[in-house]
Amino acid sequence: MPGRPQKVSDDDVFAAVQRAMSRRGPHELTLADIASEAGVTPGRLVQRFGSKRALMVAMSGRFAASAGPVFAGLRAVHRNPLAAVRAYAACIADLAPTPDALLRNLAYLQGDLADDVLRRHLIENARTARREIEALLAAAVAAGELRADVDARVLGRTIETVLNGSLMSWATYREGKAANWIARDLEAVLAPWRTRTAPGTSASPARRQVKGSSAGRARKVRRRNHAPARAR
Repeated sequence: MPGRPQKVSDDDVFAAVQRAMSRRGPHELTLADIASEAGVTPGRLVQRFGSKRALMVAMSGRFAASAGPVFAGLRAVHRNPLAAVRAYAACIADLAPTPDALLRNLAYLQGDLADDVLRRHLIENARTARREIEALLAAAVAAGELRADVDARVLGRTIETVLNGSLMSWATYREGKAANWIARDLEAVLAPWRTRTAPGTSASPARRQVKGSSAGRARKVRRRNHAPARAR
């Protein structure tokens, strides 16, 4: 194909899938859409992956292992553990830049939940993400950001539930930006456990995290690690 690269990496293809998914729902997405984004022919994708479903399974497998690198990147950007937790919440909000985008992501999630293979990948990613949140909460206790009597496992599960539930709640109300909505819910959960001397308690830490450049860096971390934009 003149003017198009003869070879693209799997990562390039997966990135192309994500771009195509951001515009088309699961019943609209075709191999031709993905091939156009990747700069190859549909036949080349068939040769490499076999079918659209096989391609989606391969990308889902890559996504399953992405949570660890994403959190490592967040830790590298954010000095304080709770700042990394807030940045992760901003990543969740990336699933809903607009109501229509969130509806597409939820449609893909429905497909993942209905497919045994894709659901296994989803569970692997979710379990890793929860462990990473728990580790950050334990680090926040050690750093004096959270009270010593915090049960990191219980609070981690609560935060996981609140972040996902907050996303769905925003989908219903659609008031303001999803990032601000989710950040407020996260702060409500953290507030009873924060110490009076915790860093950033002076004024609106959630708003600073969502609106500041750190949230943008967190989004770049997620994209760099090829975490597909779908609800988790």
